[in-house]
Amino acid sequence: MTLIAIFFPFLSFLLRGRIITGIICLILQITLIGWIPAAVWAIISLQNARADQRNKKLIKAIKSK
Repeated sequence: MTLIAIFFPFLSFLLRGRIITGIICLILQITLIGWIPAAVWAIISLQNARADQRNKKLIKAIKSK
């Protein structure tokens, strides 16, 4: 998924169900100058989503004890 975020940043958002964000990212990445910020944005967003999933698992594990 990280490679998708680098080469096709808008697709990374679309695959995670963030359609409006994906469209905004696509508009940004149409230009060559905007490609790098779009890729960085997609990677950071992906890492934040993964961190949220880890936190939810930890909270669930703590509550079940």
